[in-house]
Amino acid sequence: MIPIIRNWIDRYFHNEEAVLLLVLLTLSFLIIWTIGNDLGPALIAVVIAFLMQGMVHWLKQKGMPHIAAVVLAILLLMGAMLSILFFLIPVVWKQSTILVAELPSMLTQGRELLLHLPEQYPSFISEEQIEQLIRHVSAELATIGQNILSVSLSNLPVLLIILLYFILVPLLVFFFLKDSEGMLQWVGSLLPKERPIMSKIWVEMNQQIANYVRGKVTEILLVAAVSCISFIIMDLKFAILLGLAVGLSVVIPYIGAVVVTLPVLLIGYFQWGFGSELAVLTIVYLVIQALDGNVLVPVLFSEAVKLHPVAIILAVLVFGGLWGFWGVFFAIPLATLVKAITNAWPTRSASAIVEEEAAAEYSNAVEN
Repeated sequence: MIPIIRNWIDRYFHNEEAVLLLVLLTLSFLIIWTIGNDLGPALIAVVIAFLMQGMVHWLKQKGMPHIAAVVLAILLLMGAMLSILFFLIPVVWKQSTILVAELPSMLTQGRELLLHLPEQYPSFISEEQIEQLIRHVSAELATIGQNILSVSLSNLPVLLIILLYFILVPLLVFFFLKDSEGMLQWVGSLLPKERPIMSKIWVEMNQQIANYVRGKVTEILLVAAVSCISFIIMDLKFAILLGLAVGLSVVIPYIGAVVVTLPVLLIGYFQWGFGSELAVLTIVYLVIQALDGNVLVPVLFSEAVKLHPVAIILAVLVFGGLWGFWGVFFAIPLATLVKAITNAWPTRSASAIVEEEAAAEYSNAVEN
C-alpha cells in the first residue's frame, strides 16, 4: 500500500509549484468556507468590478484618464444602486407583502382544486394524502409569513445592513478598478518568479471569468426586464416580483427555469383560472425561456464555457451546498477552474518514474 501511495505522490506532486498551488487552493477553500458570508460585500464588489471593467477600458480608449474613467463608472454604479433602493426595492417589498396577505385565499382555492383529484383518480391518490399535503403547505406558508413579519418588525438591522452594503460595495469597486494592476503585481510578488502552471491557469481563467460574469449579469437583466414588461402588459398580479424571480432563475442553469415555472403559472391560475389568459401566459413564459436558452445564452457566452450539462448541474449542487448563493453564481467558473487545473497539472508517467529511480540507483551504485 505504501509503495502505491508513494508512486501516486511522485506522479502528481513531484513539482514544487504543484504543491504550492495545492496549498493555495486549500487555504482559499477554507477561507471562503468559514467566513464566506462575511465576505459578501467583497464578492459583490468583485462581480461588479468584472462587470464594469469593460466600460472603464472603453472610456480609456476614448482618451479619458484612468482615474476619471473609474470615477465616472462609480458614479453610474451609485446612480443605479440608488434607483434600486428607492424605486425597485419598495415595489418588490409591497408586492411581496400583498402576496403573503393573499396566500390564505390562494390556499383555499388550491385546496378545493386538490380535493377533486381523489374523485377523478381514486386509484392514484387518496383524500387523506391531499389533506396531509395541504397541512404541510399551510405550515410552510405560516413559517414564511412569520419570517417576513419578523423582518418587518425588526427592519432597523436590515436597513443598517443595506446601508452598509451601499457604502462598502462602491468603495471596494472603486479600489478594485483603480488599483487592480497594483493588486495583481503585489500578489505576483508573493509567488515564485517561475510559475508556468499558475500562469497557464490564470491566462485561461481570467478572460473566462470576466466574460461569464458580464454575460450572466446581462442575461439576468434582459430576462428580468422582458419578463416584467410581458407580465405588466398581460396585467398579471405581482408582475415585478415574478419578473425578477424569472430573471434570477437563470443563475441556476436548467434547475432555476423549472423551479420558477410553478409560481408563475400558479399566480396566473389563481388570478384567471383555466382559460385563454392562462394559456397566453404559459406560451409567453415558454417563449421567454426558449429565447433565453437558444438565442441569448449562445450569443452571450459563445465558447466561453465548454462544460457538459451534467458537470454544470453537479457544480451547482456541490458549490451551492458549500457556499450558498455565491457558490451557485460562480458554479460554472469554479467548474471551469477545476477543469483548467486538471488540464494544467503536471504529471509524470509510470515509465518516467521507473527510469528516474533506476538512474538514481545506478548513480548511487557508481558512487559507492
